[in-house]
Amino acid sequence: MKKVIDGKALVYCEGAFNTPNGKTAHGLVRFTERYEIIGVLDEKYAGLDAGNVLDGRPNGIPVFKDMESAVTALKASDTMPTYLVIGLAPDGGRLPKEAKATIKEALQHGWNVDSGLHDFLTNDPELVDLAKQKNVKIRDIRKTPDRDQLHFFTGAIEKVDCLKLAILGTDSALGKRTTAWILVHGFRKAGKKSEMIGTGQTGWMQGAKYSMVMDSCINDFVSGEIEHAVVSAWKNEDPDVIVIEGQGSLMNPAYPGGFEILAAGRPDYVILQHAPKRLEYDGFPGYKMHSLEEQINAIQVISGKEVIAITVNHEGMEKDDILEVCKAITLETKLPAFDVLEYGAEDLIALLMSKIK
Repeated sequence: MKKVIDGKALVYCEGAFNTPNGKTAHGLVRFTERYEIIGVLDEKYAGLDAGNVLDGRPNGIPVFKDMESAVTALKASDTMPTYLVIGLAPDGGRLPKEAKATIKEALQHGWNVDSGLHDFLTNDPELVDLAKQKNVKIRDIRKTPDRDQLHFFTGAIEKVDCLKLAILGTDSALGKRTTAWILVHGFRKAGKKSEMIGTGQTGWMQGAKYSMVMDSCINDFVSGEIEHAVVSAWKNEDPDVIVIEGQGSLMNPAYPGGFEILAAGRPDYVILQHAPKRLEYDGFPGYKMHSLEEQINAIQVISGKEVIAITVNHEGMEKDDILEVCKAITLETKLPAFDVLEYGAEDLIALLMSKIK
């Protein structure tokens, strides 16, 4: 049985599974070392296999209509969870009002609750009191640590002498974290020590040992927290490769991200995640996405580092079209393009192995 950090978990994703607003749930369904995922809550896909819904590959994780049906089924199979995890990742990170009833029910069952949203559950007196009564924990993963626990940039990153890769993207909710994990696992399979630097709440929920939550960190300390995570991973694990998860995109109007990773994480190379069928930035109709050429150029101008490959998000494509789209990207950019979620990372890992120091 897989070893997990915290135990069995049911994931709340009502109305958002298999949409960009469910990306935290998607990450947990695909992979996590923190929990054993035993089910997902979303009425739309009730009765189906979560892996099959998401990727066309069954993984034995059922989707339930509601808490009542989940508890009935999980009791019968003796797989009751000890955690409810909020798997939503909506624009602005706000908790839907209707979710509170499910959270209260989970606490009443004696389950811990983990949330990565900006609406902190630990600020709700009713939920806090209920958690105390039941002797369970509520964890707000996006709650910023006290300032005396945060780190300022020091320049120690310059001592890190292993290969550093940044997985940036042309948009938000694009699969950067998933690609980062696939590469970490690919390097490990190839016999190389590889560490993931998580930069969002889902990375932490998936068990990334070295993490910070960029979008809720106080601005003065963002660079220092990125540097601290990378340097800690290098000092403690002596890896061959460090893979840094990207956030947002350089040109996304609502989620501009990647500047800090380029400046403070100081990657040796960038891998750029891209969804060829997206025409507008996620969640913002009328905001036309910049071309792949413009995005590559922006990264290279800002960092002076090479974009070494494109990884493809195949949303909106038929499987038969994916390889042709990858070929077209290569013709356009002169860079190799891979769909690592659909076809695995072996070819990309083979390319990157020659860059290991």
